[in-house]
Parts: sequence; C-alpha cells; structure tokens
Amino acid sequence: MAFEIKKVPYAELEQRMVRFRAKMDADKTDWETAFIISKVNQYYFTGTMQDGMLVIPRDGEATYWVRQSYERAVAESLFPDIRPMSRYKDAASFYQKHGGFPVKVHLEAEFVTEGMLGRLKKHFVFGQTYPLDRQILEVRSVKSAYELDILIRAGKIHRKLFEEELPLLAVEGMSEVDYGLKIYTAMVKNGHQGISRFGMTDTEMIVGQIGFGISSLYPGYFNGPGGGYGMSPAVPLLGNRETKLAEGDLVFVDAAFGLDGYHTDKTVVFVYKGKMSREAAEAHKKCIAVQDEIAAMLLPGMPPSDIYKNITGILEPSFMVNFMGFGRRSVKFLGHGTGLLVDEYPVIAEGFDEPLEENMVIAVEPKKGIEGAGMVGIENTFIVTPCGGVKIT
Repeated sequence: MAFEIKKVPYAELEQRMVRFRAKMDADKTDWETAFIISKVNQYYFTGTMQDGMLVIPRDGEATYWVRQSYERAVAESLFPDIRPMSRYKDAASFYQKHGGFPVKVHLEAEFVTEGMLGRLKKHFVFGQTYPLDRQILEVRSVKSAYELDILIRAGKIHRKLFEEELPLLAVEGMSEVDYGLKIYTAMVKNGHQGISRFGMTDTEMIVGQIGFGISSLYPGYFNGPGGGYGMSPAVPLLGNRETKLAEGDLVFVDAAFGLDGYHTDKTVVFVYKGKMSREAAEAHKKCIAVQDEIAAMLLPGMPPSDIYKNITGILEPSFMVNFMGFGRRSVKFLGHGTGLLVDEYPVIAEGFDEPLEENMVIAVEPKKGIEGAGMVGIENTFIVTPCGGVKIT
C-alpha cells in the first residue's frame, strides 16, 4: 500500500499568499521581491520543505525553486509553480532572461546568514536587502480553520496524554532521562511528530523540560521560566541520568506536542506518592488563577502588553519573588504564540502593543519556583476568541 501524503489544500496555500502580499503592501509599500529560504516558511507557503527557495515578486506569480528534492516537492505540494534547480545560478538565469534582477529584495533577516546572502548575491545581482520576518510572523499568527483543526486535535491528545497517562509512567528510582524516554515513546505512539521546532536561534528540543524535585530550579539555557540540569553542559536538554525519582518528589514536565507541523504547548506538575508542601500548593493554585485571568483577557483588540501590565500590576510583591523563574533569573513574559514553531508571535510581554486578533493561538504559562521543592505552575494553549481564550489542551 502506497504511503498517503497529507497535502495542504491549494485554497489554503492561496489564501496564505494573498494575506502575505496584503501585509507587505501595507507595511512595505515599495517592496519588489521576497525571497523565502527557511524551511518552516517554505512549508507555510508551499506545503513542503526542501533545499530550495520561494521567490515572490510583487507583480507576478511566485515560483518555488527546489534543489533537493524536486520530485518530493512535486509529490507533496499543490503549489502551482515548482521548478528544479541544481544551484542558485539556474534560478538567476531565468530571471535575467525575464526582466532582470530586482533592486529591493526582502528576506528573512533572522535566518539568512552572511554566507547564504553571499551565495545568493553571487548570482542574483540585486541591491539593498530588507527584513520581512515581522510580516511573516504576523501573517502566520492568525490561524485559518484548517490550522485550528490540526491544533485542536493536537490539544486533545496532548491533554489526555499529559493529564491522564504521564503520572502513571513515573516509577520510583527511575532517572529523569528514563522518564523522558517513556514520555517521548508515549507521545510518538499517540501521533507526535517526533520533534519540536523553535524560532529561537540554536534551540533544539526532542521532548521538553523534565525535572524531579529541585532540578527544575536549575537555570535553563533558553528563555523560559523552568530549568533542569540536562544530560551535560554540551547537551542541556531532556533530563539528567543521575537524578532519580523518589517518594515525595515534585515532577515538572513542560513539553510541546507536534501534529502535522503544528504545536500545542503544555506543562503539568504533580507529586510522586506524596503531597505538595503548603507553600508549593498555594503557589500552584495562584498560578492556575493567574492563567485563568490571562485567558479571560485573550480577546480580539486587547494588546498583549496590556495583559502583561495588568497581571504583573496586581500580583503581590511576595508572590513576584521567584515568579516566572527562580533566584536571580526570571523571564519577562507570561505566554507566547504557538503554531509551526513553539515560540511564535505574539508574546504576552511589554513591547507587544499590536492588538490580539481572533484565532491567534497563545500558550499561557504562569510558573513559580519554590525553594527546596521545584517549579510549580501551569501551561495550556488557548485560541483567542470574542469570548476570551478557549483552552485546547
């Protein structure tokens, strides 16, 4: 039996391109050509990700140039114009014969390195380059019905797995790594795509953050409230081989669930064969209350920066100690967009003043470190609606 390829519908790809062009017309009134090179953005606009580039002229149809593998791209994608190239020179020759090179080129400044740009400019003789990262992030932040369907299905699996099955996988004496392997196996068996993608430069994740007891208070290596020792300084991920689960330990698991490219994000906290201390339990309940307050404010037209200021403005100074971190480290956000990447636009933080829009998807994660116990708190993923955030995890 042949493998059945799940193709992104042509109407979906078409609407994404329409929205992107409209955004560029509004924000970059003199734009001429956009080059899309990152694989996640290739997938968003074409339904496949290859060693290639998508060229979008302001006037004219977009072309997807593919080096490896053209055959796979054609098999997977309903994008109307896919062409093979063995090197950038092939694509450049085409444009040289059909109107010449663009003067102003917009590309992914957060992704394209000086080396990549040099290889492009070797064949494409264009002038100044400009960023389009913000425009793509804003277009991707508002999810279509097609995308929401995937996210809702991911959220249902994520909720059941983390709330009902994860505690049952814990066994006294197992290491954090052993537990992480059990979690990963259960996730993949239930449909997880096997990897979580981040936009944050040089950030990798197979499972997520896993901590027994105070190990979840150890500083993490990326911008998040939780932490953990990791395998070693060279691989600060997954968990620690030496940290073993004991009766009464607080267990902290923060991991995304990916389905057909789209991620929901969720954190669960429980105590193995015991009870939380009064301090930890009260802090945990407060974090849940904060989550619910934030969710009620996930309304179209509400600036994320206002949500952040409103919440941090009403929290007691005593609660703010070790809130969203531990010790001298704390992150300055309360939630983040999620979708094709775990960490997407917008962020519930100062500086994010553009109002929320309906069908944005936001992971809300109030957490607090408790000395001698570990990280408590919660994270769930919500859809922005006129009635407030609708939880899908």
